Amino acid sequence: MSMVSALKGDLPQQTRSLYRQLLRQGKQFEAYNFREYAKRRTRDAFRENAGVQDPREIQKLIQKGLKELQMMKRQTVISQFYQIDRLVVEGGISGKQSGKSGDISRQKDTGWD
Repeated sequence: MSMVSALKGDLPQQTRSLYRQLLRQGKQFEAYNFREYAKRRTRDAFRENAGVQDPREIQKLIQKGLKELQMMKRQTVISQFYQIDRLVVEGGISGKQSGKSGDISRQKDTGWD
């Protein structure tokens, strides 16, 4: 099954489906900054091309979006291999992270000795 046949329906419905898939996939990034970047980039790209009327041009943009979606899926899988501290904006505790045994597995370097 090709990616085009996976998005069934008319062009507006395909476009909405792709938009939702891109936003949903962007939420899978472990790092806050990557999640926010993916959301911002997706919204900006769709806003920028909102006025496109030519069906062939829309199909090209959908194909480009599908390639971006596949790339994002690979990147989110890779990002899940790395454990990172949550940022303050995410409500996380900065600086320390406990391992399974309760020991500190890593501590933020302040740069002062």
